[in-house]
Order: sequence, then structure tokens, then C-alpha cells
Amino acid sequence: MPTEKMIRIVLADDQPFIRKGLRYVLDIQEDMQVVGEASSGEEAVDVALSHVPNLVLMDIRMPGGTGITATKSIIEALPGTKVVLLTTFDVEQYVFEGIRAGASGYLLKDTETEELLAGIRAMHRGATLFNSSTAKQALDQILTSNTTDQLHAAAQQSLIEPLTKRETEVLQLLAYGKRNQEISSVLCISEATTKTHIHHIMQKLGVRDRTQAVVAAMRMKLVK
Repeated sequence: MPTEKMIRIVLADDQPFIRKGLRYVLDIQEDMQVVGEASSGEEAVDVALSHVPNLVLMDIRMPGGTGITATKSIIEALPGTKVVLLTTFDVEQYVFEGIRAGASGYLLKDTETEELLAGIRAMHRGATLFNSSTAKQALDQILTSNTTDQLHAAAQQSLIEPLTKRETEVLQLLAYGKRNQEISSVLCISEATTKTHIHHIMQKLGVRDRTQAVVAAMRMKLVK
């Protein structure tokens, strides 16, 4: 397969055997290529800047700066590079901090291989992946509280063209990696209406895809 069609990946983990296992799985894929490895947060930033990958698989807990700190540095320097956080622990704080840092996904290290590969391909196409049990629990709490009203009010103060309350709800669901069909089901609207809301959200945020919409929304504190 031509190199330009490859998903170029950097692996960042302080445990060599994990990097070795991931590299084996990824390099045998026809559409993936590991272009660099790092064993610390600082090294992850340096390697990413040197290789400019499409995606970084980033361990959260590493020496030399956390994966979340490294993620923020990489996204700021390379906005076209996506970062997927990997962790052994399903901790709510990691989910939220990861999104705020600009990560496009959050996966547990015991994720099945096929799910990992599918997630990488989906994120390369512009999707987000925050499907841990913790993220889902947080989402349920948000949807059963008045949080969307608060987010809607915050949105009005942060955008030149304000989001509607419904757009704010759709944006919150996007932040947790929900697909159009899932958003439609939760909000009891058609998929066509969901697509229209997402299109309007991206226009108002001045972004090109769903991932950029989530990152921009987190930085503007439009979602939690």
C-alpha cells in the first residue's frame, strides 16, 4: 500500500513489552505503520515533532511528564495529529483531562485487538472514542441533571453565534464519542436532524470535523 495512505503511528509507553506488542499488531496491518516509539512524556513530544504522525497512542502515566501533558503539547504543535490515551485504569478524571488536552480517544489497555484497530481507523477518519464505562456513567449523570441548561448558558457567552440548547446537547454527546444513531436515540430525533445539528455546530465553532468540534468545545468549556 502506498505510504501516503498509511496511518502513521507513534507509540508512547514506558513499558517496552507493551510497545513491542502494539508494534507487532499495528505493523502487520496493511493500512498502519509505526514510525516511532517513546518511553516518556517528554520523549513522546520529541518523537511526534520529528515524525509528524497521523496518530499517537499515548500512555497516561509515564515518567518525564504525564501523557496528558504530552498530549497537550503535541496537539498545540501538530493540530493535524490525533492522540489516543491508553491506560490501565478507568478513571473519570483521566477522561475529562484527556479531552481538555485535545485527545481524540481514550482506551483501556485490555481493549480487544479488533476494537483497538477499529478505533484507530475511526479516529483517523475524524471520529472520537470515549467509550469507557466511566465516560458512559458520567454521560448518564449529565443527561439526567440540569447540566445541559448550564452548558447552554455558557455557550451563549462563548460564541459569536450562540449554540441552541439542542445543539449544546448534541455537542455533549459528541464529546463522549456517540455516533449519529446513538445521539438520535438518546435525544429522540431523526438521524437527518442530528446531522443538521452537527453541521451547524461545526460552522459555529469554525471547525472541519467532529474531533475538532469536541476539542474546541472542551477548551471553550462548552461541554464537560
